Parts: sequence; structure tokens; C-alpha cells
Amino acid sequence: MVTTPFGARETRRLLDRYGLRPKTSIGQHFVTDPNTVRKVVQIAEIEPGDQVLEVGPGVGALSVALLEARARLIAVEVDRALQPLLAEVLGSGARLVIADALHVDYGRLLGRVPTTLVANLPYQIATPLVLDLLVGVPAVQSMTVMVQQEVGERLVATPGAPAYGAVSAKVAWLASASIASRVSRRVFYPMPDVESVIVRIDRRPLPLVRMRRERLFAVIEAGFAQRRKTMRRALRGAGWKVDDVERALGRADVDGGARAETLSVPEFAALAKALPPR
Repeated sequence: MVTTPFGARETRRLLDRYGLRPKTSIGQHFVTDPNTVRKVVQIAEIEPGDQVLEVGPGVGALSVALLEARARLIAVEVDRALQPLLAEVLGSGARLVIADALHVDYGRLLGRVPTTLVANLPYQIATPLVLDLLVGVPAVQSMTVMVQQEVGERLVATPGAPAYGAVSAKVAWLASASIASRVSRRVFYPMPDVESVIVRIDRRPLPLVRMRRERLFAVIEAGFAQRRKTMRRALRGAGWKVDDVERALGRADVDGGARAETLSVPEFAALAKALPPR
């Protein structure tokens, strides 16, 4: 078991020992800077005994920093080839699950224990995983994730920002999110083409507006399906009748000529409540 976060030299040594190379096809860019992984743990505010879920531990650099903070760690890794390496690095200090993170039964894995997600997330799964956990896994109360800058900006964007989209609105309904720090691409091996950020996401005690998720998300998705359309045209294009759209816009006090990128979550919710089922 490794007890101290390690850097680039140890990362390469471990990979060489097991005859492994990073698989960029599944987003493997391993963080290789001890200061960075300790910063992630600090931003996550991990306390001894906290249950922590890590997705994509890779060679275990962030995992070691979490164990150093005395977290109760559950690590989910999709790449079975990394299992022997992770067994060496983690020892008996963590529970290692070899599985696709998008298809794990987190209710069974985590139970009802309040859990923090702390992870260096591959580009391919970052957005769907964050949304899946927010929507379906109430045990996950907080997330501190390293993601590509573009993804991070979408997760935290507010109305009117260039990155604001359906993902931003869905996250905002369920949680507060902010970029806590920038991360240089030079701390990863292999070095990616883009910079990264550390995003902190905290679940709200109650959603921003209380209503059925399916209805709200349907209106959000309709609004952003074609960003250049006005809400009036977007809702009609999504299947609502002209008269129903006009009545809903009036009841919700939303300008039908506005675009989705300018609407707040309460405005989307007001429209969703005013519209009939399709």
C-alpha cells in the first residue's frame, strides 16, 4: 500500500512494472502532481471517516490523497487491466469495484450513507455521471471533480453565459455549483490538449423549484434543442400546440421571443407547470 501521494516518476514506474500504457480512448489522463490531488481533497472538505466515492482512480494518485485524509474510500474503475496495480497502491485501505461507472447500482453500493464524489473524471462520462448521481442517488451529497474546462464551465454556467445550456439548468435545479480552481494540463500524463478545472457541486436540501423532474426537463430540453429558436418556436417544435404554448407563456410571464439561454430555472419551471402534457 502506498501512503503518500506520488508524482510523474512513480506513475510511470508503476505503469511500466505492470506493462501498461494510458488508454486515451477511454479518457485516461492520470494526475501526477501531489499538490494537485491534495488540493482536490481540501476543496472537497474531506474529514476522517467520510464515505467517499471515487470514479476512475487510474493509478491511484488521488486515491492515496483521500486515504491520507482517512476517508472510507470506494473506488470504481472500468479498466480491469489496472486492478493489480491498484491492489498494490491501495492495499486493504479501499474497496475497489471494477465496473462501468455509468452502470453501477449506487443505491446498493453506497447504501444511505452520506457520500462525497471525488474524482478526476474522463471527458466521456463527466456530464452524464454528474446528472445521474444528482437525479438518482440522493446519498451523494457533494461532488468535487476535475473535468475538462469546457465541461466544468457548462456544469456551473448561469443564464446569459455562453456555456449555459440544458446541463447547466438541470444541475442548478438540484445543486449549487462553482469552479473552485483551475488545473494546468501539465499535471496529467499523458498531457491532454486542454486545461482542466476543479468543480465543487453541493446538492440542495430541496430542488430549486418543487415539481416533477420529467416535466421540467422536457421543457429545458425543448428550449435548448435548437438554441437559435425563440421559446415560442422551440416549444411548438417540441410538440405543444400553438394555443397551449401562448397560454403557458402568458401564465408563466415568460417572453415568447426569448431564447432558452436567457431563462432561469424558475422560469423554465413556470412554463413546465403551465403547459399541458404532450
